[in-house]
Formats: sequence, structure tokens, C-alpha cells
Amino acid sequence: MINTLLRSLFFMLLVRPLVLIGLGINIRNRKALPTQGPAVIIANHNSHLDTLVILSLFPLSLLSRVRPVAAADYFLRNPFLAWFATKIIGIIPIQRATKGGNPLHQAFEALRNNEILIIYPEGSRGVPEELTKFKKGISLISKKFPEIPITPLFLHGLGKALPKGDAVFVPFFCDIFVGNAQLWEGEKDLFMQKLEAQITDLSKQGHFPEWD
Repeated sequence: MINTLLRSLFFMLLVRPLVLIGLGINIRNRKALPTQGPAVIIANHNSHLDTLVILSLFPLSLLSRVRPVAAADYFLRNPFLAWFATKIIGIIPIQRATKGGNPLHQAFEALRNNEILIIYPEGSRGVPEELTKFKKGISLISKKFPEIPITPLFLHGLGKALPKGDAVFVPFFCDIFVGNAQLWEGEKDLFMQKLEAQITDLSKQGHFPEWD
């Protein structure tokens, strides 16, 4: 109960003012965002701000049901970060290198509990606005739950506001493009290609000039 309250206060008093004032979010096709689970959101990944911005798109009443999937080796590396990541941000920690068991079992359980997952199929933060090849995890999830919709997002600007390796926030406009949900189509490679193509298409909707 206390963690839920702290999470709501964190987003209401810190994250949302940061997003609205410091980033000036512009979202297109917002109506395509899932309003209930089970559902999966996939997005490109350039900054630690990505997760905070996506979570800020949801009402406070739904925050506890929206779960970012994140690397356990990074976010559980010390006790305070582990507490903050799991209790305040609400991540589902995934072991990127495991010798046994199913590293996605917590993600599967969250979907069975009608939660909304946030997944970055590139696997880690990359160069701003440059997409890299998707990892297979999203196809494994979709194959396991073929009836659950996958909603693609493209985020622009966050890699400039707080790029990988930097600790200084720079106010910068952020654009979010929401695509239409997709369902598993029965063949992994074609499904992955379709998801990658959809996010690539979303990235072209803004016609942004290249950064210096």
C-alpha cells in the first residue's frame, strides 16, 4: 500500500511536471494506447526517460498495472536501486543471461494478471533515433499469448534530453507516435519484420531534421 502511494506521488509531483514542462510532450494517435490489460507496448529505446514518459501517459489509477520489463543485472545491482526500480517504477526484472529456467516467466505471469507490459525489443538503449535489430523476446511473448495485442510506439527527442551515458537533463521537445495494435501471425521472422517495419514507419511520420 505504501509503495503504491509513493509511486503515485512520485509520478504526480515529479515525473508529470518534468514531462509537461521540461519536455513538452506531443503524442499522436493517443487513442490507440491500451486502456486495460493484458496488453503489450513496444518502443524504441534511447534514454532512461523513455519509461518515465510512457508511464506518464497513463492515469494514476492504472499505474500499478503498467509494468516495464527491464534488465535485472542493471536495475538490481544495489539495494536502493532495486527497491526504487521494482516498487516505485514497477519493473519486471529479466535475467539477460540465464543457464536455466524461463527468463520471461514473470512477464508471462503479469500478462495472466491482466497487466500492461512495456518492452524495448532492441534490448538496451542505443544511439538516438537509430533503430537496431529486435531481440526475440517479444516474439516469444506474442507466440505464448497470441490473443494479446502488441502496440508499437516511436519516441523522438528523449535521446537528446537525456542520452545514454549522460547524467544531465536537457529540456527538449518529445514526440510520441502510437501505432495500431498487432497480433501474433504464426511465424516468428515475418512477425518480427512487421513490428520493426511498423516502428520504422512511425519514425518517419514526424519528418524531423537530423541532429548535429
